[in-house]
Amino acid sequence: MSGFKEPGFADRQKTALQARQDLLNKFRSQPGADDPTVKARAEERAAIADRRAKAKEAREAEKAEQKRREEEAAAAEAARIAREKEEEAAREEAVLADQKAKRDARYAARKERGKKKR
Repeated sequence: MSGFKEPGFADRQKTALQARQDLLNKFRSQPGADDPTVKARAEERAAIADRRAKAKEAREAEKAEQKRREEEAAAAEAARIAREKEEEAAREEAVLADQKAKRDARYAARKERGKKKR
């Protein structure tokens, strides 16, 4: 069984030249830009890109609509909270006024009783 033969400089140079030649042949064998199949693929890619752009625009429009709805809902919620706070403040004010009226009535009744004793 023979051992591994180290390739010499000429072998490496020949292999590199063959690789370059293969790459050049591969490039030359490809169809040109005016080939019908290349044009058809380019048109297909353009159509796909157009559909993607339209889909993206639709998604963006949907996102904008969703954001607008969320902002409207947030504004309505803020208005509801403000209205509830105002109502709570009005109720609290009414309770305080009622308590004051009762306190004043007790004070007036106490004062009247004091006048009767004298």
